[in-house]
Amino acid sequence: MRISALLAGKGDSVATITSELTVTAAVDRLRSHRIGALVVSSDGEHIDGIVSERDIVRGLASRHGALLDVPVGSIMTSTVFTCSPDDEVESVMAVMTQRRIRHVPVVRDGLLCGIISIGDVVKSRIDELEKDRKELVEYINAR
Repeated sequence: MRISALLAGKGDSVATITSELTVTAAVDRLRSHRIGALVVSSDGEHIDGIVSERDIVRGLASRHGALLDVPVGSIMTSTVFTCSPDDEVESVMAVMTQRRIRHVPVVRDGLLCGIISIGDVVKSRIDELEKDRKELVEYINAR
């Protein structure tokens, strides 16, 4: 299965934030969208970084409450692994596991066109396995 199939099912909406906004603003957006990461982008099309719950927790450990007033750009992850809509889900899942990342922005022709999470990948894998199981049961019962 390709990443494009995942996006077709979940949609291509991506929550973004600019690097100048505060961590408080990021926390508010994460809560309101019920997500675990925001793509940091000045224009909503190009990726400047990514900020996740994990980044915020690490920042809180060192800066405590003062973290909430600093710009997102100071805690974001600048080196972002991305994928293409044409990539295979299994290969992206392997990279997510190896790099211990949970969110991967999807880029087409250099522009942000979606995001997938480890939850999206796991759900698709479970759906595939369930489909295979049903087909095997039908095959066995038909004999």
